[in-house]
Amino acid sequence: MIKKSRKLGRGVAIVGAGVCKFGTLKGRSSRDLFVEAFNEMRASVDKGLEIKDIEALYVGNFSSDFFEGQGHIAPIMADWVGLVPRPATRVEGACASGGVALREGIIAIASGLYDMVLVGGVEKMTDLPTERVTDTLGGASDVLYEVPAGFTFPGLYAAIATAHMNKYGTKVEHFMKVAIKNHNNGALNPKAQFNSTIKDVMASRVKKAQERGQPVPTWENEMGFLKDDRANPVVAWPMRLFDCSPITDGAACLLLVAEDMAKNFTDTPIYIIGVGQASDVALHDKEDLSCIGAAKEAARQAYDMAGVGPEDIQIAEVHDCFTIAEIVATEDLGFFKPGEGAKAVEDGVTARDGAKPINTSGGLKSKGHPVGASGVAQTVEVWHQMRGEAGPRQVPGMDIKLALTHNVGATGGTCVVHIYERR
Repeated sequence: MIKKSRKLGRGVAIVGAGVCKFGTLKGRSSRDLFVEAFNEMRASVDKGLEIKDIEALYVGNFSSDFFEGQGHIAPIMADWVGLVPRPATRVEGACASGGVALREGIIAIASGLYDMVLVGGVEKMTDLPTERVTDTLGGASDVLYEVPAGFTFPGLYAAIATAHMNKYGTKVEHFMKVAIKNHNNGALNPKAQFNSTIKDVMASRVKKAQERGQPVPTWENEMGFLKDDRANPVVAWPMRLFDCSPITDGAACLLLVAEDMAKNFTDTPIYIIGVGQASDVALHDKEDLSCIGAAKEAARQAYDMAGVGPEDIQIAEVHDCFTIAEIVATEDLGFFKPGEGAKAVEDGVTARDGAKPINTSGGLKSKGHPVGASGVAQTVEVWHQMRGEAGPRQVPGMDIKLALTHNVGATGGTCVVHIYERR
């Protein structure tokens, strides 16, 4: 079959964006978090918003059924933000649920069915004990083959990491440098779950040891800390604790409108010019574990639609559920050749002040990973960066005209890529 070049039937723009504080948010439900994100989104619309003008809602959510015992979550969110009787649809794509919800919202406007839609994502994960969270997330892998074999997601991504190490000579130090970079970014993000650098974490551990009269650690630097089995234990080799994104509560919202309406809401809309989504086989059936085929195909579709290439993208938020995932993503997206993503991290290319800043928000690793909300929250970060509103974490010295987000479900069974333009 000939691969056709796809274009949106009508242009789509983002005119509002909001995200709640991510973290362990005891005593608050997913609807509380969604309302907080919605209110921030509403306040961000420069020229104001009438809620009654929103015509539909798409909510990314992986598993409120298990995390909260609450199914049918989309109309509940619609009720709590005043959108009833507008149609409300829950979208599930594992950890890519938010990104897929965004794609559905784009399609709804591009088709001409609606002129304005709300896209959100939400997950309330921390009310369950860790072992039940692990079981719930495991449902996104292949429960017929992978789960009975004893795989959890740290183990699955450990398999990806060892494959990458074997094929390209990637080292555990490269994974650690991804963690250091993303914690440096997260420390500048007031909405991040881990709003601290690795050095901050080290200082906190030293202080606690002194207060308790325990032996004081003597790490020379961040790498020394991250190589300490007590401070940073192995979860599934080579993935250690600080290679893993946390269990997180959070929500995010975006307001999408037809391109020809965008300037009615803001003088600086962000346009969505490329969209791609693809699927892939489960990890155990992949011929090459060192890459994600769905990411390559989704990126190809998005680049083709936008008429740009990876070299044109200035910043990106990629799906770093584990540190290896960021390295693989930057290669799958074409930013670096296969096997060279690790060296790019080592050389500082992906740092906030580097040539290709990746995960300025702190990424899933530091900002947090409320799975249904992560893809939407990535876009919120891009919105702020492209409008020059990211505060202390604003990328320095760069006029950002093109950006990208990359959201992955499970081990790559789903991937969605979006490309954004500021004109």
